[in-house]
Amino acid sequence: MFKAVLIARSSPECHLFIELHPCACGEPHLEVRHRLVSLEDGLGAVYEGSCPRCGTPRRFEFLLDPELPPGDKFGGTKPSSIIDAGQYLTVADDAAKRVPADMAGLDDEQRRAASWWINRAVNALEEVIKAVPPGADAVPASVLFSEIGKETYAREPGRFRKRRLDTVLEVYRELLRKARGA
Repeated sequence: MFKAVLIARSSPECHLFIELHPCACGEPHLEVRHRLVSLEDGLGAVYEGSCPRCGTPRRFEFLLDPELPPGDKFGGTKPSSIIDAGQYLTVADDAAKRVPADMAGLDDEQRRAASWWINRAVNALEEVIKAVPPGADAVPASVLFSEIGKETYAREPGRFRKRRLDTVLEVYRELLRKARGA
């Protein structure tokens, strides 16, 4: 399916990559079995499953980056080589839209769900910021390699400015604190 070596930095990044690459029939969901394997260049992870809509077998093989990211983060200190900043920005947008601005009336289950979604938004936005080169004030268009990333940048290049990203990230982090009851 993918010819280049996919270097993933974490299990959450592997799962997100799979989510962002739906089956040819259009089905985005895939129940996968996961196993670690020894590859020529290091430790790898293989995710396999069948499309729930059309039954097509799907397989994703990743070489795991030796840098271990903290907790449930998508990656460590380096930007992703398999998911670009535009894709991560789209993931952050989607996750944040699932969280109510006012969480006062949420029950425990709704609060846990809100916490999960806003944490995903925080983690994804942190990945966008990693794509800003040292000393630069924005993510350069040249680092975007996916169609989603390029389209997002073309529509709203100002959203990739570091100052704006930092401001939005702080809002998301505040929502995360609220969702966690802090």
